[in-house]
Amino acid sequence: MRARLVLLGPGLSYLAVLLLLPLALLIGYTAFRRGRFGGIAYEDGTTAENFARITDPLYTGVLTDSLRIAAVTTLLALLLGYPAAYAISRLPGRWRTVALVLVVLPFWTNFLIRTHAWIVLLSSRGVVNSALTGIGVIDRPLKLLYTEPAVVLGLLYAYLPLMVLPLYSAIERVDPRLLEASADLGARPARTYLSVTLPHTLPGVLTGCVFVFVPSLGNFVVPELLGGGHTVMVGNLIRDQFLTARDWPFGSVLALALMAFLVLLLMAQAWAGRRLGGR
Repeated sequence: MRARLVLLGPGLSYLAVLLLLPLALLIGYTAFRRGRFGGIAYEDGTTAENFARITDPLYTGVLTDSLRIAAVTTLLALLLGYPAAYAISRLPGRWRTVALVLVVLPFWTNFLIRTHAWIVLLSSRGVVNSALTGIGVIDRPLKLLYTEPAVVLGLLYAYLPLMVLPLYSAIERVDPRLLEASADLGARPARTYLSVTLPHTLPGVLTGCVFVFVPSLGNFVVPELLGGGHTVMVGNLIRDQFLTARDWPFGSVLALALMAFLVLLLMAQAWAGRRLGGR
């Protein structure tokens, strides 16, 4: 028993200090009012008005926009990631490893550097506009940067590998004997895919969608850099409450609401994954 406690001690201490303690502080902040100059006004007593403010149309609009952007990013990642994962799974062993390394290669570069690279590509004098102008496709630069599509593109680039990897794992686990049996029974490749491959890879689809949707919903770096302040997502809203408005109680409410939503989403994904796996 002591050996187990010794082994568990560092990990549990890490979780307690960096996860449970900040979470307890957030929960405690929600019951207080904002101070005159920001922070927490403990002397003013407790209140529940912070929870009522979350229903304000201004904040619900930001949440709706965030859900839409995250959903579009996830859908595009699925449409691009599934064919890529399927193609990688059909490569020879040596080239399969090379392809997987190329998929995860962007993670070896700093996230901010990769995001700033899109500014260079999409700016009015960037690579894309210069190339289109040079070949005569356009006469004047297009407004590509500081738009919602630019934010979606940045999120898609950042989190596409998180869609490809679980999909590849799911496709790789499909029993090839099932594919052979379907072909022997006269099914065409499209029919085999719809009847065998797709149903067996749905758990991977759910996992990849959650892996992309969750960080996209809470991201604030990409909307800030590629949206230029024109596209505000819930992550930007929470950051501004703590650092700009210094309204820690309301910022805590927003953070906890986002975490609660994501926990429910993960629970739904786990339940659906068990049902699909059991079937």
